[in-house]
Order: sequence, then structure tokens, then C-alpha cells
Amino acid sequence: MNLQKDDYIIVEIIPTNSQADKGFIAQLSALKLNGIKLVERFDYRVDDKLIENADLRDLIKYDKKAFTYVDNQYFIIEKFKKWAKNLPLLIIEESYTLDYLKDLKNQKELVFNYLDMEYGLDVFDRLRKKYSLEPSNHLVDLLYEAIIYEGNNKREKSE
Repeated sequence: MNLQKDDYIIVEIIPTNSQADKGFIAQLSALKLNGIKLVERFDYRVDDKLIENADLRDLIKYDKKAFTYVDNQYFIIEKFKKWAKNLPLLIIEESYTLDYLKDLKNQKELVFNYLDMEYGLDVFDRLRKKYSLEPSNHLVDLLYEAIIYEGNNKREKSE
């Protein structure tokens, strides 16, 4: 896939459990891109009352006005399926993300392959350092900035 020209989506999922059959998606953020042009955002969360884990509730209480809230734990993935259509998905993490997205037929790849990085617990620290990015709670935005940086670098090298 050519991230400078193709249509694709960067996806971040925050689940209530690492196994989809034991939890649900508490938050899903995604960016629909055409090359490096942002086409549309998808920012959904379930209502706090559905999340039993207090630590998780605290983790995702940032930027409350930036999200659409739903009171049904199954609504987010159904809404996302319609929104994503058949576009390829660039994901952050394989194990639980693939589990939660298993019903989507979309092509799925790790975004870090395109940034010449490997996934690890410190990947966002490394990403911020590599691209001199400011910290953000919105991981999809950091990835988007890194993709823009990579595209600009490749363009400069080819000129």
C-alpha cells in the first residue's frame, strides 16, 4: 500500500478486556485518509456507566467533547463497519485489535511497518522521539503526523 496516494484508515481501539469474547470496545478512534489528506475522523466511546473498571474509565476521560458517546456496547463496532467500508485498516497492535475487528473483512496491517518501527510497549515514546512529536492522548493523530513526516522525507529524497 502507498500511504502517500492510497485510501486507508488508521485505527486505535481501547477495549475493556484483551479478549473480545470477554469485553467490548470502550473507545475507537480512526482517521480516514486519502494519501496524507485527512478525509474524516471517527471518535466514539461508550458511556462511562458501561465501563466497570475505574482505571479504564479514568484512562479515557480526556477530551470528552471530541467523542460521540453511545449507550450500547455493540454500537461502536457496527457504526465503524459502515464507516470503514472496505478500506484497508492500519492498526496499532495485533493481538486484541485483530480479535475485536475479526468480523471486518478489510485488509489489516500494522502501521509501524510503514514507519520502519516495531511494535512494543514503548513504541509511542520511540515514535515521538523519532519524529519530534508533542505528546498526545490521540494515538491516531501521532501516527498521522509520523506518516506525513515520512511522506515529506521521501519526497525530499526523490527531488
